[in-house]
Amino acid sequence: MEILHSKIFGENLSSTPLLVFHGLFGMLDNWGSFGKELGEVLPVHLIDLRNHGRSFHSDSMTHDDLANDIAHYMEHYGIQKAHVLGHSLGGKAVMQFAINYPEKVEKLIVVDISPKAYPPHHQGVIKALESVDFNTVGSRSDVEAVLTQYIPEKSTIQFLAKNLYWDDHKKLNWRFNLKTLSEKYNEFVSNAIKFGVFDGPTLFISGEKSNYILPQDEFAIKQQFPHAEIVTVKNAAHWVQADNPVEFSHVVKQFLDLN
Repeated sequence: MEILHSKIFGENLSSTPLLVFHGLFGMLDNWGSFGKELGEVLPVHLIDLRNHGRSFHSDSMTHDDLANDIAHYMEHYGIQKAHVLGHSLGGKAVMQFAINYPEKVEKLIVVDISPKAYPPHHQGVIKALESVDFNTVGSRSDVEAVLTQYIPEKSTIQFLAKNLYWDDHKKLNWRFNLKTLSEKYNEFVSNAIKFGVFDGPTLFISGEKSNYILPQDEFAIKQQFPHAEIVTVKNAAHWVQADNPVEFSHVVKQFLDLN
């Protein structure tokens, strides 16, 4: 069984560790400053999901796969119980994990996503990524120029470009497994997480300018996570931790009793 790739802060601290999972097309580096900050008070594992970052590639990409990956990761590191935090796709992963393995979760933090199925909404991004021909581009700026034809937001282009690296053949490539992520997209985005209940302490954090968690989602959230509280971070869209890092980490620390 392959183990997810990670970067660990505060390794020598003895408190309950916090495992952090990024969103679709992201990687653990997106959480670097947050990991460093919280790593001063508890062990923080920033983790690449399968088919992302430096973690293994696979043809399968269900919520259960993601949940099982977390369980294997904890087993590998001898972690009995952890706080788990996931953003967007990572949020779906930690919700499914908490439902499948409740005994392994101390506290659950879900960032800007709800348990429901979402209509496909990354087609533009996927089309842009698939339009990059790595046989003809020679630099990051070449790749960004291709993406600009499809994606208007500069911040999204920069976020995606972080995934570029030079492979063994001295060619640029994506770190994520674009083939599986586009082929299996509906399995992890347009599917709700499986029904089940996690009874432990749960925090949902939404971005004030984001529409991923709507007021009417609260009922579904409370059905599966009866002890959930939902907190909205001001001046933040979907990438809450990047848009308002100070308030975001304050909310997390408060929930984990670290203040």
